[in-house]
Amino acid sequence: MASLRDIDARIKSTKKTSQITKAMQMVSASKLNRAETNAKAFVPYMEKIQEVVSSIANGSKDASHPMLVSRPVKRTGYVVITSDRGLAGPYNSSVLRKVYQTISERHKSPDEYGIIVLGRIGSEFFRMRGMNVIQELTGISDQPTFDDIKGITSSTVKLFADEAVDEIYMYYNHFISAISQEVTEKKLLPLGSVDSDKASTLYEFEPNQEEILKVLLPQYAESLMYGALLDGKASEHASRMTAMKSATDNASELIGSLTLTYNRARQAAITQEITEIVGGAAALE
Repeated sequence: MASLRDIDARIKSTKKTSQITKAMQMVSASKLNRAETNAKAFVPYMEKIQEVVSSIANGSKDASHPMLVSRPVKRTGYVVITSDRGLAGPYNSSVLRKVYQTISERHKSPDEYGIIVLGRIGSEFFRMRGMNVIQELTGISDQPTFDDIKGITSSTVKLFADEAVDEIYMYYNHFISAISQEVTEKKLLPLGSVDSDKASTLYEFEPNQEEILKVLLPQYAESLMYGALLDGKASEHASRMTAMKSATDNASELIGSLTLTYNRARQAAITQEITEIVGGAAALE
């Protein structure tokens, strides 16, 4: 059995850990509120730009754009959104496991795919396994703006425009609630499946639809990436908040168990001392 000093040291250490995890839980809860607000605030913009794109893509036979047309797939791009820090429960492991399994099933050679990864955890995961990372972005803010990722969104769309890749998929954690996030796969390019139901308004375009598409479609694809990042950030903070709450609860249970063990050991020591005193007094009689 451990000594009283060892048990007491473990209790103090666990209490300090519990204070840290509790603080991290509260910080993540605060960040979650802001991240959820940012994600919801971006939805009206996404709906409106999708409505305009759908109106052009589905409303005019003359309007066309390479980003709307599928081509034979020789190389696939994968945009993977992870975090820069750990201690977020299954947030990173679930999406990385999904991407790793998908690439292993679909491709036999690194030349057949390229990975665009956002977040240090994902970058380290793929590089340690020798996978083909062609672009990466780390150090992303907890409350990112579009300017923070404009460089990588533009270069990702350019990969498709230059035919360096023939299709691009996104993988991220979709925020459902504070206790539920879902790994999501979304086809980013080509934009052949624009929802026609969104085209509920008639528009007049100047100078013409094709010129509008040249400007609008790249922005639309970039906004899809940004929307996924905002969604992923909300999921990250929610997952970290849940993980830190579980850690705090486990620490509290451990402190209670250690305290009980400490009290029992202390009582046993006191009983032994009393027994020795009584035995010594009896020997002197």
